[in-house]
Amino acid sequence: MPIIRVIDGINETVGRIVSIVAIVFAAIIIYDVFMRYFLGEPTRWAFDLTKQLYGFYFIMLGGYALRHQSHVKVDLLTERLAPGIRRWVEAAGYVIFFFPFAWVFARRSFDFAMTSYNQGELTYGAVQLPVYPLKMAMFVAAVLLLIQGVSEFLKLVLNKADHLEPQEPMDVR
Repeated sequence: MPIIRVIDGINETVGRIVSIVAIVFAAIIIYDVFMRYFLGEPTRWAFDLTKQLYGFYFIMLGGYALRHQSHVKVDLLTERLAPGIRRWVEAAGYVIFFFPFAWVFARRSFDFAMTSYNQGELTYGAVQLPVYPLKMAMFVAAVLLLIQGVSEFLKLVLNKADHLEPQEPMDVR
C-alpha cells in the first residue's frame, strides 16, 4: 500500500538524519573534554547542549525503532501462537494499548511544547538555552510514532507483517 511505503519512508528518513545528531553530540563532548583537561578551559555551554541533543536524538527515533521492530515487546505470551493468531493479537494490542497511548503522548506533548514556547522557558544551566525546541521535538516524535503505528497496524491487518513469520537461521559459515 502506498500509505505504508510513505509512512515507513518518512520514519526511515528521519531516523537516518537524526542519527547524525549522535556524531554531533559526540564531537561536542570530545571538544569539551579536550578544552577542559588539555587546555584547562572548560566550556560553559557543552553540557547543557549535549543534554538537549541527546534528548532530541533519543525521542526522535521512536518511530524509526518501531519501524524496525526494535521496541520491547511481550513476546512471551504470543511466541507460541500461530502467525495468523499472533498477527490479530498484535493488532488488538495496537488498538487497545498503542493508539490510546500515542494519542495521549501527542496531545500532551503538544500542550507541553506550547506552554514552554509561550513562557519562553530556558534551561537552568550556566548558559540558558531555550527548552521549547526540545519539547516541540517531543510532539513531532509522538506524531511520527503514531503514524508508524498506523503503518504497523495496517501491515498486520493486511498480512504484510513479515516480522511475524519464522525466520530462517542465518548461515554463519
